[in-house]
Amino acid sequence: MHCVAGLILFRDALNDPTDLIELLTFIAVGAFAQLIDGALGMAYGVTSAGLLMGLGMPPVAASASVHYAETFTCGASGISHLMAGNVRRSLFLALVIPGVLGSLLGVLVAVNVPPQWMRIALTPYLLGMGLFLLFRRSHRPGERTDVPRGTSPMALAAGFVDAIGGGGWSALTVTILIARGLPPRVVIGSVHLAKCVVSIAASMSFLLTIGTSHGMAVIGLIIGGVLAAPFGALFIRRIPARAATLLAGLAVLALGINNAVRMFG
Repeated sequence: MHCVAGLILFRDALNDPTDLIELLTFIAVGAFAQLIDGALGMAYGVTSAGLLMGLGMPPVAASASVHYAETFTCGASGISHLMAGNVRRSLFLALVIPGVLGSLLGVLVAVNVPPQWMRIALTPYLLGMGLFLLFRRSHRPGERTDVPRGTSPMALAAGFVDAIGGGGWSALTVTILIARGLPPRVVIGSVHLAKCVVSIAASMSFLLTIGTSHGMAVIGLIIGGVLAAPFGALFIRRIPARAATLLAGLAVLALGINNAVRMFG
């Protein structure tokens, strides 16, 4: 239903210059976020949600739009990792069940807290994520085969934060798990497949609570992500991973500063 409504809006946008500009803006947001994600394996959600909030979209609508779009864009990635043998079953299960529970709790908070309060709460989150990406360190690949202690509570927290802020699942889980000695291939594959399930759970919760608003943003994010996906490999070959990290960090940090200025200005 949401997809059909978005397609109708897409058709109408082609006949209305104002709507077309709005659609192209959302496509640009989706493309930029997808390029960053292609280079880092993370930061799609926090980048796209942050940019949507920077464009004036309420936090809960931004998070819902990103999760709606991710149900279409992350499926192929997760299945590809599964087929390639990049998913470790024990790690996937340790992530997905608490991740879903965390996302459901996050949606419950997001839809019941006034937008002004959400902006206040998300400002330090955006500032923190921006600084995290700016000063994130690379870790040597590990060969650990067990599931590190504390993985499930971490997934619960990551799912909660991801649902409230629209992103942060991969940035938190991938970095922490690799730092604890797990092979990057296994971490990225397991995290991406779990993210698909977490996004579906969050999307269904948003759909049941706030409905199908902002269909234009969802369609734009999907189109932008699909168009930019083939350039992800080229982007990561041409742009050093550290440069992409700095780019994403600066963008998210700037959005956090903008939120702070709007609150206290």
